[in-house]
Amino acid sequence: MIEFMAKSDSFFIRATVETNGTTFAQAAIDLGAYVDALGKSVLRIHRCEVRYPNLDTNPTGPGPVIETCNYQLTTQSQSSIVALTDKSLIASGQQIASFDGTLALSTLTDTQDIGPQAWTSGYLVGVEQIYLGFDSSASNVYPTGGSMSVILECTVETLSQSAAMALALSQQ
Repeated sequence: MIEFMAKSDSFFIRATVETNGTTFAQAAIDLGAYVDALGKSVLRIHRCEVRYPNLDTNPTGPGPVIETCNYQLTTQSQSSIVALTDKSLIASGQQIASFDGTLALSTLTDTQDIGPQAWTSGYLVGVEQIYLGFDSSASNVYPTGGSMSVILECTVETLSQSAAMALALSQQ
């Protein structure tokens, strides 16, 4: 499900990807209402906030256990989580759950590897579609069904046609 707010100085784009807990999952986010490289319109993402699927706090197996799940936001479709060096990466992060020897949850950490808020002016997007990816396939503590969501704080900007087209081509 993708929901768009009306255009203004700053607006929010919300997106969700459904996960089965066993394979990489991805959902496309249509930005066609905001991005038109030929028309010189691009999107600037200022912040990316994340909500992970609910955690199964009663995992099976011997303890102690450390489990992770990862998310990413990219300008190109992917089949797995990509490295920070991938030119299509806009944002990524992970949640790490640690269970002690009795399999009681001992720590839960949410880290953002990279995100638009890390940059002075956010992240400029010149493509009409971006992708939200999620992977918890190596985990037994994330649900076999659930959803991972993001909220993006954005603005629309105008570039010269050549600059908008160069940005779009660099992100494909």
